Amino acid sequence: MFQLRPYQDDDFDGCAALWDRSGIAAWYNEPKRDIALWQDSPSAEIFVAYRDGQLVGSVCCGHDGHRGWLYAVAVDPDLRRAGLGRQLVRKAEDWLGQQGILKIQLMVRETNRQVLGFYAALGYAYTPRAVMSRWLELPAAPPEDKKLAPDIAVAAGRNTHLDFTVTFLEMDERPSLVPLHPPHRTHVALMRAHSPTVSFYRFLYNGVGEDWNWWYRRQMSDDDLSAILEDERVEVFVLYVEGVPAGYFELDRRDEPTVDLAYFGLLPQFVGRKLGPYMLYQAIEQAWSYEPERMTVNTNTMDHPRALPLYQKFGFRPYRQEKQVIQDPRLNGVIPA
Repeated sequence: MFQLRPYQDDDFDGCAALWDRSGIAAWYNEPKRDIALWQDSPSAEIFVAYRDGQLVGSVCCGHDGHRGWLYAVAVDPDLRRAGLGRQLVRKAEDWLGQQGILKIQLMVRETNRQVLGFYAALGYAYTPRAVMSRWLELPAAPPEDKKLAPDIAVAAGRNTHLDFTVTFLEMDERPSLVPLHPPHRTHVALMRAHSPTVSFYRFLYNGVGEDWNWWYRRQMSDDDLSAILEDERVEVFVLYVEGVPAGYFELDRRDEPTVDLAYFGLLPQFVGRKLGPYMLYQAIEQAWSYEPERMTVNTNTMDHPRALPLYQKFGFRPYRQEKQVIQDPRLNGVIPA
């Protein structure tokens, strides 16, 4: 189905176009310079994939004699989930193994975290390390329509990172909860938004999450976000108060028999009105109506301080914690400063 082979000089235009089309290109990484460096190194190799005469995939692998690294793993957006990414990664692993390399590492930009599940499925695991860098020469100023690269901002003396701890919680049986009702004399309606428009979803996500640094789906393209929202296994329920959107929760059933409470929160003007417990009760009841084996949720120390105790009160149990560091989304423009 796909033809994989080492890079050749006439592959350059196809590679550059693929990297731009797949979203891994950055203005401060010049393809011609990077490819030339990889080609000149005896410790690096580039592989490309073709289909029907078109370059549709790439991976670069290299090593320092001790550890191997993967770079420029790209697949044409129209061919994702066709198994090509796996083939490219395994091809690079085979080459590094032949060089005597026993451990392979890679780095994922904060704006590309949706690929973490892909690498996890291939056996890669999060490794808690502090990655430090220093520019020996700052690249030329970016075009006016580009944001300042966070690592360049660091070189200019600006703190660009946020440290936080993620707590992962679960429940493996339906909890015995006392039915909760909306606050007295508050007219509410909870409705599922079937295939919500991207603009409406962004209104909810951005409004609920801005105070808590919800950045992940802000940086997603409209096409990628729309593909998620149109999946029948992803359910968005909107809470209305007096006819006005007040918050939402999102259930993700794509990993059944586990149901994940992917997002949950209220718009700022509705926080503190005792709507959170009512909405969480409804979310749990809806999730267990599918008779899953497990329900999960996660929260972090940037979220509302009452989020974790609320989840625990309703029967979720912590099973893992993970420290993370991200580029400050308010600095790189993902969230308005």
